[in-house]
Amino acid sequence: MMAVSIRSPLIALAACVGLGACATRDDPPAVYAKPSYDYLTKLQLNVASIDIDDSLPPNSDPRDLSSRAPTPPVEALRQMAQDRILANGTSGHAVFVIDSASIVQVRDRYEGKMTVHLDVTSGDGNSSGYAEARVTRTAGFEKDTPNAVRANLNTLVSQMMESMNVEFEYQVRRSLRSFMQTKPNTAPAPAPIETEELTAPPKL
Repeated sequence: MMAVSIRSPLIALAACVGLGACATRDDPPAVYAKPSYDYLTKLQLNVASIDIDDSLPPNSDPRDLSSRAPTPPVEALRQMAQDRILANGTSGHAVFVIDSASIVQVRDRYEGKMTVHLDVTSGDGNSSGYAEARVTRTAGFEKDTPNAVRANLNTLVSQMMESMNVEFEYQVRRSLRSFMQTKPNTAPAPAPIETEELTAPPKL
């Protein structure tokens, strides 16, 4: 007669844990808050309008992981521009351009890169300014589960944006000093018109 061996599920599970041979299921994806930069100093420009150009071509590098970040780098840069750059003039135009925003996996590390520039043109079209900011950062990682990748990418994007906010403000203040404003460009309200009731002149 053939002997049949029956092991309980608990014993089997203990064996898997002890041998490290059983695949573990990743936890549900974590939820990350969208970045906001409203708390930082506003960069007020003496222009009437500001556009954001985020139409950079898609990264064809198969190692690029930008889209897997909870907040992709291009979205974080767009949010920075929306939160921090203010049009506070009556003429002129500015364009915030995202030139690069990528995170590439190279062996056991991530390499992130962000490049932006700000073009400013005055209302008369004769004067213009230009400021560029670049940030690169490298981070190592150990785990490559989906949740670990998202967490690592979220941390890297946050660190890069901290550096970008500092570098971008520095470059704007240095290169676009003539376009910067420290106070709202608003004319004082006209004084109220005083009225006086006129009486008819006395009859002669």
